[in-house]
Amino acid sequence: MTGLRVVPSWRHGQERLYVCHTDGRNVAWYDREAARVNLLSEDEREGVLQALGPFLTGPVAVGPPPVPTPAELARLSLHPDDDLAPNRPGEALLVALDREPGPPHRLRPDPRRRALAAEQTVGEALDRLDGAGWHVLHSIPLPGGDRIHHLGIGPGGLFAVHTVYARKQKVTVSDPMVTLGRRDPHPLLRRVRADADRASYALTAEVHPVLALVEPADVAIPAPPREVRVLKDTDLAGLTRLGGVLKPADVEALHAMARDRGTWTRV
Repeated sequence: MTGLRVVPSWRHGQERLYVCHTDGRNVAWYDREAARVNLLSEDEREGVLQALGPFLTGPVAVGPPPVPTPAELARLSLHPDDDLAPNRPGEALLVALDREPGPPHRLRPDPRRRALAAEQTVGEALDRLDGAGWHVLHSIPLPGGDRIHHLGIGPGGLFAVHTVYARKQKVTVSDPMVTLGRRDPHPLLRRVRADADRASYALTAEVHPVLALVEPADVAIPAPPREVRVLKDTDLAGLTRLGGVLKPADVEALHAMARDRGTWTRV
């Protein structure tokens, strides 16, 4: 027994296998595509190779990682339970529905499932920005039970995205009120701005608020709302046209900070 465990992780569609101690500290990772085992400590070589034995396919190179960035080192030191990067779109709703799925027969669909479908649609659209130098985190928990649905970090800056299910409904945005179909208006833009303000405080950087509307029939905005971008889920790719705000190193450093659960405990 080595006292080491292997934890799989996926990023940009590629799998890595991280080797860590029982307390969560990473000591190595296996990059299948590069056929390389990256060791953070040469003293752990034998135990790492023993732990990875069942997963290794063919010859592999073994050695220290190639000049790790500060952001990479910060991520490697992060306990898996505190890493928000693996969160799926709608993670909190998925967990809630798994714990309490609700009665099997309802006169009306469970609103949590509509909210989940919306977050998954927006999350998938944002995840496609990865190839343009962006990182996206989903379902970031905040004190008091609130959460940020999505946080985009890229060359165009930081964006806190709040998702609303609006399928086949007319949406009217009159700051701070948002009206869906025939429902009563709700001051939703206050919540959207508050989420961005809390994120700005946590990350000590400007975070822009975004309201993402999923499949609306029509959107009416009599006057542009203060600070808030209102986008349809099909328009989110346009964020890649924004640039010149953050350098790649800044994007990586902010992503390393944002994925740490501890960053959000005092906002």
